[in-house]
Amino acid sequence: MPGTPRILGLGTANPAQRYTQREIYDQSVRHFPRYAHPRIEQIFMNSDIDYRHFCLDLSTFVPDESADDLHSRFEEHSVVLGCLAAERCLADSGLGIADVDYIVAVTCTGYLCPGLSALFVKALGMRTDVQRADLVGMGCAGAMPGLQRAFEYVKAYPERRALVVTVEICSACYYVDDSLETVVGNAICADGAAAAVVGEGEAGPSLLRFETLLEPGYIDTVGFQFREGKLRIVLSKDIRKVAGDLAESLISRILRREGLGKDDVRHWIIHSGGRKVIDSIKEKSGLREEQLLSSRCVLRNFGNMSSPTVLFVLADVIRRGPPSPGDLGLLLAMGPGLAVETALIRW
Repeated sequence: MPGTPRILGLGTANPAQRYTQREIYDQSVRHFPRYAHPRIEQIFMNSDIDYRHFCLDLSTFVPDESADDLHSRFEEHSVVLGCLAAERCLADSGLGIADVDYIVAVTCTGYLCPGLSALFVKALGMRTDVQRADLVGMGCAGAMPGLQRAFEYVKAYPERRALVVTVEICSACYYVDDSLETVVGNAICADGAAAAVVGEGEAGPSLLRFETLLEPGYIDTVGFQFREGKLRIVLSKDIRKVAGDLAESLISRILRREGLGKDDVRHWIIHSGGRKVIDSIKEKSGLREEQLLSSRCVLRNFGNMSSPTVLFVLADVIRRGPPSPGDLGLLLAMGPGLAVETALIRW
């Protein structure tokens, strides 16, 4: 579709350190004896996660890290992983770093000033007139507004290209206390980065429409709190109860506004937020298990990496396909707010 911004390339990156879920649980028990409980072991081992990547070596890990230690991990590895994802994305698109006019950096697992966008400009050797935006604190849904900012930029300047880089170092914000919500966070979250370049072109899926659903009544159910200078995850069990209904409401709205039905959507790119969240969306939206293969695959092999995860799912959909010209896809992710974000794309 000429004149429509497209995703011209995708790239993903993870730390080299990859661990089985059993290794992670056993090391957790070693360092945090309170985790030696059947209920906690069940949360870890029944998560549908086989592997996760971390920016740390579990064999040398010490549990008494300070807030400064955690911040240093985020500062170092967010730049390394983000740049690697960006380079792979540009290679996938056939573009060079000098072709990028705008960069959007997305994260929620750390705070830097100057922000990640400026650090990426330096580390990647980008042009000094590149325009920037930093989206901080949008959680697992962050890739979607990041893509929307890129879409809007290219709509305003059709000859230009925008790069979205999402990166989360969840190992820089683990927290251990007596609550089950921190147990769940530590059982599913992982490190990773993903990037997408948006511009006009002949290849790649067109970005057709974005829709958001904010439910402020659940604003306290997901996010982070600061405790003694450290980020402590907030992950209420209520999320899995409302995830399906909220997702279904937004899916119905975006399709209705385009005059489409669910049967028109060939590819479902659902954020791998956790087994029970995926199950809830499947049930309420009437999706078939085969439509969630990529979401399950990413969860099994990477866990929940927060904002990059939905782009990992999109990359997996493309690898499995590839999609045919004219195929419709629907991206969906959920994050703090409580927010559900969707995007409709067409190959």
